Amino acid sequence: MTIHVKLFSLARERAGHESVEVTLPEGADVAQLRLALVKACLPLGPVLPSCRVAIDQAYVEDDATVHASSEVPILPPVSGG
Repeated sequence: MTIHVKLFSLARERAGHESVEVTLPEGADVAQLRLALVKACLPLGPVLPSCRVAIDQAYVEDDATVHASSEVPILPPVSGG
């Protein structure tokens, strides 16, 4: 299945793109998605461990299943004051 991943903030900056498409097997989880993202866009490697992943507008852990129709944003930590 092909997953369209939307990138925000530092992830977008590192990738040089607003989004990345990756191919995953059916039933893949977020951990597999993270690996596929690094393979598709190597500059994301250092950023991804600190990023949150959401599926359909809810934050999820790495064991959550990704579906072909899912909306998947990658959200780096935000700091401010």
